[in-house]
Amino acid sequence: MSCTYTYPSRFNNHDTTVKETFWFAKMNGNEHVDLKTDPEYSSRVQYNCVNNNCNLRITDLRESDSAEYKFRFITNQEGGKYSGSPGVTLTVKDADLQVRVDSLHVYPSELWAVLMCHSSCLLPGPLRYVWYKNGRIIQGQASSYCSDSFTPTDSFSCAVEGHENSRSPPLYPVRVPSVSVSPSAEIVEGSSVTLTCSSDANPAANYTWYKKNGDPDLQPLSKEPQLVFRSIQSSDSGEYYCTAENELWGKMSKYIYINVKLIQGQDDWGVTYSSTEICALKGSTVDMSCTYTYPSTVQRVENRFWFIKESKDVYTDLRTDPEYSGRVQYNFGNNDCTLRITDLRESDSAEYKFRFLTTQPDGKHSGLPGVTLTVKDLQVRVNSLHVYPSELWAELKCHSSCLLRGRLHYVWYKNGQIIQGQTSSYYSVYFTPTDSFSCAVEGHENFRCPPLYPLRVPSVSVSPSAEIVEGSSVTLTCSSDANPAAKYTWYKKNGDPDLHPLSKEPQLVFSSIQSSDSGEYYCTAENDLQRMMSKHISIDVKLIQGQDDWGVTYSSTEICALKGSTVDMSCTYTYPSTVQRVENRFWFIKERNKVYTDLRTDPEYSSRVQYNCVNNSCSLRITDLRESDSAKYKFRFITDQESGKYSGLPGVTLSVKDLQVRVNRLQASTRWAELKCHSSCLPPGRLHYVWYKNGRIIQGQTSSYCSVSFTPTDSFSCAVEGHENFRSPPLYPVRVPSVSVSPSAEIVEGSSVTLTCSSDANPAAKYTWYKNKRNADRQPFSKEPQLHFGSIQSSDSGEYYCTAENELWGKMSKYISIDVKYAPKSATASVSPSAEIVEDSSVTLTCCSDANPAANYTWYKEKQKLLRGQRGIYDFSSISSEDRGNYSCKSENQYGEIMSSSVSVDVQYAPRLPSVSVSPSAEIVEGSSVTLTCSSDANPAAKYTWYKENGDPDLQPLSKEPQLVFSSIQSSDSGEYYCTAENELGRRTSEYIYIDVKYAPKLPSVSVSPSAEIVEGSSVTLTCSSDANPAANYTWYKKNGDPDRHPLSKEPQLVFSSIQSSDSGEYYCTAENELGSRTSEYISIDVTYAPKLPSVSVSPSAEIVEGSSVTLTCSSDANPAANYTWYKKKQKLLRGQTGIYHFSSISSEDRGNYSCKSENQYGEIMSSSVSVDVQCEYKI
Repeated sequence: MSCTYTYPSRFNNHDTTVKETFWFAKMNGNEHVDLKTDPEYSSRVQYNCVNNNCNLRITDLRESDSAEYKFRFITNQEGGKYSGSPGVTLTVKDADLQVRVDSLHVYPSELWAVLMCHSSCLLPGPLRYVWYKNGRIIQGQASSYCSDSFTPTDSFSCAVEGHENSRSPPLYPVRVPSVSVSPSAEIVEGSSVTLTCSSDANPAANYTWYKKNGDPDLQPLSKEPQLVFRSIQSSDSGEYYCTAENELWGKMSKYIYINVKLIQGQDDWGVTYSSTEICALKGSTVDMSCTYTYPSTVQRVENRFWFIKESKDVYTDLRTDPEYSGRVQYNFGNNDCTLRITDLRESDSAEYKFRFLTTQPDGKHSGLPGVTLTVKDLQVRVNSLHVYPSELWAELKCHSSCLLRGRLHYVWYKNGQIIQGQTSSYYSVYFTPTDSFSCAVEGHENFRCPPLYPLRVPSVSVSPSAEIVEGSSVTLTCSSDANPAAKYTWYKKNGDPDLHPLSKEPQLVFSSIQSSDSGEYYCTAENDLQRMMSKHISIDVKLIQGQDDWGVTYSSTEICALKGSTVDMSCTYTYPSTVQRVENRFWFIKERNKVYTDLRTDPEYSSRVQYNCVNNSCSLRITDLRESDSAKYKFRFITDQESGKYSGLPGVTLSVKDLQVRVNRLQASTRWAELKCHSSCLPPGRLHYVWYKNGRIIQGQTSSYCSVSFTPTDSFSCAVEGHENFRSPPLYPVRVPSVSVSPSAEIVEGSSVTLTCSSDANPAAKYTWYKNKRNADRQPFSKEPQLHFGSIQSSDSGEYYCTAENELWGKMSKYISIDVKYAPKSATASVSPSAEIVEDSSVTLTCCSDANPAANYTWYKEKQKLLRGQRGIYDFSSISSEDRGNYSCKSENQYGEIMSSSVSVDVQYAPRLPSVSVSPSAEIVEGSSVTLTCSSDANPAAKYTWYKENGDPDLQPLSKEPQLVFSSIQSSDSGEYYCTAENELGRRTSEYIYIDVKYAPKLPSVSVSPSAEIVEGSSVTLTCSSDANPAANYTWYKKNGDPDRHPLSKEPQLVFSSIQSSDSGEYYCTAENELGSRTSEYISIDVTYAPKLPSVSVSPSAEIVEGSSVTLTCSSDANPAANYTWYKKKQKLLRGQTGIYHFSSISSEDRGNYSCKSENQYGEIMSSSVSVDVQCEYKI
């Protein structure tokens, strides 16, 4: 353990010296016990103290040494004793090594693990380790990590080198778990039963319980070692099993059978079936069992039987049913009954119920629901299939959808003949396309399953079989005899069967066939055993040629072919009937300036091109295909006419592909692989292949498939026979990956760094990068060949490795170490003593920083350079008030520098004359935020108080803060202000500062003069006033007017020298200065006036007939409202407020001239007269 310590070099005018240093872990009263004097540490403790550094070494550590260790030093100064707290917490543990699984890789050929030798303590120093596999040392493994392949029986342990006797417990996969039941005696319904699963494993196994026929993925019964039934029921009867798994492996136990016995009650009728659903095999035997109960008052059971048929309360005992004759047995016990049916038939599928009859009149009971029995036939299924160059091999299974009970023996048949010695449900056999297979349960050979057999060669037919004309409907049919039934796929020759099937039905239908559909077609038929291809069938679509058409039709526009093979392209062409002959015809791929290069003259195709041109059709054959032949091929013909030249566009796109070796099947345990010589093109015809292992021909292998055993160093390639020069690239497992770092020079933090993992492999390897982290779960960093750090950090330092794997193998690289250099980080500055600093005392500033490599330090006061060195210490032997201020340090190495945050050195003195300032310094507007600031240089810091002139400073301070803040200043705040600054050493008062607050107009007030009633023609004055700084400008408006265009006045007063009735309404004014504007409330002006000239009307306005209803109406504008009086020829008729005079039944005497008078307190006025003419009947 190590520490550094600091102290003032001078204190109280005396130099400081260290008199004693020691480490302690105990206190004896108030005394600190030096470890060297503690008998428990006798001869095990060493100190190494030099230049303010002190190291403690404890040897032969014991668990009792676990404690907190602190360093203490004593100086010559009074009270100059110091202990570093908190100290160093030491935890001593036993060598509790463990082997942990760091990562697990499951490859096709093996299991591979990266193991870690782990301790709960992070061990100091670069330790070396010893690794053991099955008790034997693994040579060459000295790291804390070990990479190795393993099997389910292997175990691993580790030890620290030199301490091999303290080896870790072994790590190993789970063994097959054992199961037990408690109690082991008869299990009675309602009792407590516990099933226990146990397995030897390290790490300890995790357990899961299942019931047979359950779904282990969805319905685990328990994830504990014990499956507990607190009160077991008869429905819990059945077979159970458990699984045990740890980080390395998983295993399944044997089945354990639980049979729950039912206890009969005293007053219950009931039937309980051990199973309510049973599935059984045709020809086999099945047992159904039940228990039954009845009240204690019943003396005896007179009859009991099973039935499936019932009609009108008549139940047919199975023993009397002729369909079950000689096949049914009952087995009766104490309140239980078992039904056995032998030689099962599919017609036996039904619901079976148990019934019993007692001595009591109503003592009859049937158990409902019953047991549902399903009888299934056998099937031969293909469990696995291997295609070898010379033969086919399959593992067959005699299968039923029922889970068969008991250990059955089977009889197997090949081509109808018994296969001797085959009694398992599985049968492995080599077969030919003409063989057939069936099976039966031994003893039930008459119930043989339907035969399974490979496909027969599919036959193809075309309908109609006559000449095919463009636009007609055409159907191609594919058929093959097979069990299981075949699945069909149609292709066009030179097409790509993997990507472009034309149809997945038995029939390929062209509803309106085109000339472009001409060509050769074939189908494939496929079932679990085989895939067969039909012969090619040629479709020639006849084109009905017009009189004036030029055209080229290609049989295929896209062709994919194998490198080294031969390809045919064909087309038909048409031209107008006016053309007498075709003078030239050829294929081309190159054209420049309308010059077309005949393929026959192209040196790249020399001796590899043939034409076959007959009767408006022309075929191109290219042999010995090369990948460079991939191009678009077009046909061109030239006639005897001057412009009679034509090229068929877009042409035929040819893609030439190389061979590839692919892994078709792989057996991990035996390192056996089935390889396929593959091309994305299906070459025409039946090809033979040549296979190579490590560059040498594998004899007898001519199929596209090759079965081989291999090692990690083998390679395989293939070629088409006769084209051995065009061999496929070799396929081989991954090699041990190599790792590299770029740049290879020193790595600096923040730079771009790339770790590259590479391995020679085909198929190409997939890469994963990991960081070697101790005591941490390891996650992949990258799944790419390169692990890229765009800006690498110091935390990225460490050891890295990668894994490379392909379909055949996986390997792990060596470790690569990354050491990131970086500029200093988080420089911190501190001052000692940390308490109050007294003038003339000794003060030390210390700077420290994390850096790689170690940093140099420079001290600054307010950015002024003071001192540079490696120690980072700056001393004041006798500090003065002028030394007060903020100090910071710079930490630097060749990669960069960083400044610490500043540390304040505080020297005390009385306040200086305070300065005052106002913010903002510009014009102050009412409502704005204004801050007055008082500041004074003082130590300890001054306390501030603000006052307003003419205030009472003793009683009414405005603020006791350095700032006097007006969050929303008001006009009333204008005036002179000053502040005081005070500490325990003195008090000073500032000069005055004047505040002048500008503000927008306040809400204007409006008044009217005279305030009494306003009469039309009189003089009226409206006055607007508002408080504002600077003074406001005023504008008068009438409500509903347009204030932007029609102000009534721009003066504080709006004067009406002779007001009119039209001036009545609501008025308002605005007050405005450069800081804003305000609008007054409305003031209402109501002008009173005498009535205006009345208007009179008569209704109806048409001819008035004697006896009708007539209304005279008078109206006049007046304020206040007028009263009305009606006159007939100056004779007063009626006075009122409505101005209406009504004749309910007018007479001839009412005819004449009428007028009305309108009047209020301000005057009256007569209307003009209106004539009322009453028409009457003439009377004799």
